[in-house]
Amino acid sequence: MKIIRPIHSDDYSSLYAISQESGVGFTSLPVNEVLLRSKIDKSVQAFAKEVTEPSDESYLFVMEDQDSQEVVGTSGIVAGVGLDDAFYHYHLSKVVHASRELKIYNDVDILTLCNDYTGVSEICTLFLRQNAREGLNGRLLSKFRFLFMMEHKQRFADIIIAEMRGINDENGESPFWQWLEEHFFSMDFPTVDYLTGIGQKQFIAELMPKYPIYVSLLSKQAQAVIGQVHEKTKPALQLLEQEGFSCRGYVDIFDAGPTVEANLKNIRTAQASRKMQVKVTDEVTDSHSSFFVINTKVQDFRGVCTLLNINMDTGLAIIGQEAADALGVSDGDDIRFAPTHFRT
Repeated sequence: MKIIRPIHSDDYSSLYAISQESGVGFTSLPVNEVLLRSKIDKSVQAFAKEVTEPSDESYLFVMEDQDSQEVVGTSGIVAGVGLDDAFYHYHLSKVVHASRELKIYNDVDILTLCNDYTGVSEICTLFLRQNAREGLNGRLLSKFRFLFMMEHKQRFADIIIAEMRGINDENGESPFWQWLEEHFFSMDFPTVDYLTGIGQKQFIAELMPKYPIYVSLLSKQAQAVIGQVHEKTKPALQLLEQEGFSCRGYVDIFDAGPTVEANLKNIRTAQASRKMQVKVTDEVTDSHSSFFVINTKVQDFRGVCTLLNINMDTGLAIIGQEAADALGVSDGDDIRFAPTHFRT
């Protein structure tokens, strides 16, 4: 069984290995010991903090194999982005150049630098190691966050976003960034990606073009990747789209990957989740469906994927002993759960 739990200080070596495996473009996990340890420390503090409204808390979770105790994945939530450092996007929109007298009408796409998502919550840092990419592990690592946010709504904003990794090649080069580099910067994409990951973002305000960019002036290669996702990111994007996330024209300023958003109350897993008291049995054998299940704790948070039955007479959710042990719950405790799949 795979268990989701908050990251601990002694998970550093596992997180470092994941940061190496994730590669260029995975900005939230740079290969940097100081920053990774800082991320862990900030997460530990966030889970221990009493929160009545979202601020700059950053929650980092890991997926652990219960048998081997190996950390096989990670995912995170930032409660409020851009509150301690500027959070940039490009917004893709249109301007119209028209002359009634000359009977000319042209609409043109433009990219405008903005900070429109300041203060919203972000799901981020999702990475599952290759040896664990099977079954429902990927879905669990992504979707449990919607249960956690629904259970602890006071900790998060109403709007949730996710930045999708854009197009870059096997050498880490981004066609979109190559155009920006040629005209405004003198740094390659891996360097920019690394600097951003370690929090050195001042160069963005100093060097990024201040005025809207006409998309037609970009190289054909740069134009082609605007709003497109990396091949390895397509499954994650599909999961989020199934949950109700959509792109409103915001893209990453470095690789032009799309940012998708949804209101927490409208996210399908959050909306379908139920909170009930639990009844523990030796083993659930007559359930035809698996569920994502979490306890209702913060510091001692746990999440699993397991079989579950609902007793309509008693109003209790029935789970097996193994799942109860993994979640740290017993008879009468509360759990929150949602189906792993929805009928289409």
